[in-house]
Order: sequence, then structure tokens, then C-alpha cells
Amino acid sequence: MKLNFEQLDVLQEIASIGAAHSATALSKLLERKIMMNVPEVRAVSFNELTEAMGGAEKEVACIFLRMNGSISGSMYFIMEMDSAEFFLREFARNSSLSLRYPLKDEYARSALIELGNILMGSYLNSLSELTNLLIIPEVPEFTVDMFGAIISEGLIGLSNAADFAVLIRTMIMGGDGLQREPLQGHLFLLPDHDSFESFYRAAGVQDED
Repeated sequence: MKLNFEQLDVLQEIASIGAAHSATALSKLLERKIMMNVPEVRAVSFNELTEAMGGAEKEVACIFLRMNGSISGSMYFIMEMDSAEFFLREFARNSSLSLRYPLKDEYARSALIELGNILMGSYLNSLSELTNLLIIPEVPEFTVDMFGAIISEGLIGLSNAADFAVLIRTMIMGGDGLQREPLQGHLFLLPDHDSFESFYRAAGVQDED
């Protein structure tokens, strides 16, 4: 299975709609203007996916959820530690919060899980609307770990269905000029083996062979 330009364009449209919905929800949550865009959607091999994250040993903040319904699978939103901490401090209005130590503060954990609810929920809603798939997300989880450890379980069995994943780069920007730089995150969805073909067929991705 391969992705051509038109097929990637369909996936980018889904991601862009989800980003617009996410920006509206985040603006209300943070009580300040937030803008989001999706500068890049591309198909990557699993090795390239790891490289895009900075290597298997790169420590990252990850919001993860399982989904069920017409398709099942896993979804991840991953940020570098600096970006995750910046968002956390903005959300909590507390400049002393840090992810560099074991995260015991339930408020901090809840803030990052709420970010995952908004970002991934908006994306899955857009995906469901455009594909007519019933997608039921479970409650997100949050963890800090090496990227290789986080993603390895999600890849088990997937490589039997295809040799690539669709990576969605997401930029979060403060529209009021207060944010120093855009926050960059990576969003990717890994359908389970039994759902892989159904997902890409519904998204307009057909096997050209």
C-alpha cells in the first residue's frame, strides 16, 4: 500500500479541520487566542518515525489513547519536554511546574490529559465526520518516557499490515504575541492490524497495486 499526493491531501484536510476545532477549544480553556496549523502530513517508515522524534532514546511527553468502534487502534500526541512544560505552565499559570521529575501533581497530570482530550478528540471527530466511521475514544493516559519504549507496543503486529505510518506535525501558537515560539507536537494514529485497511480505505487511501 502506498500513499500518493491526493491521498495525503485527504489526510491533511482531516488533520487541518481537527486542528481548527482544537484551537477553538484551547482558546476557551486558556482564555487567550490560540492558533493551530498542520504544516506537514507525510507517510514515514517506522525507522523514520523514530528519527522524527529525535531517536528511540529521546525523552518525550506522551498523551496516548485507545480507540474502538468501526476501527480500533492507538493514537499518540508527543511533544518534546520543553514544549510540554511550557504548555503545562501556561495552562496552570504556574512557572514552577516541571516534568523533569516524577509527576506527582494530579493537577499537572490532569492538565496534560485535558490537552490530549482536546487535540485527539477534535482529530477523531473530524475523521469520523469525513469517513462516516464510528470512533469511540477511551480516556487518555499521560506518560514521560523514551520514545522507543512508548511506541514499541503500538507497533506490535502493525508491521504485518504495512511498512509505514502517517505522521501529522502540529504547531500550536499564541495569537496574542505572548508565546515565545510555536509549540511543536507530533500526532499519529496506528490502527490495529485488523483495522488498518478499513481505516485507509475510509480515508480515501486505496491500494494501487
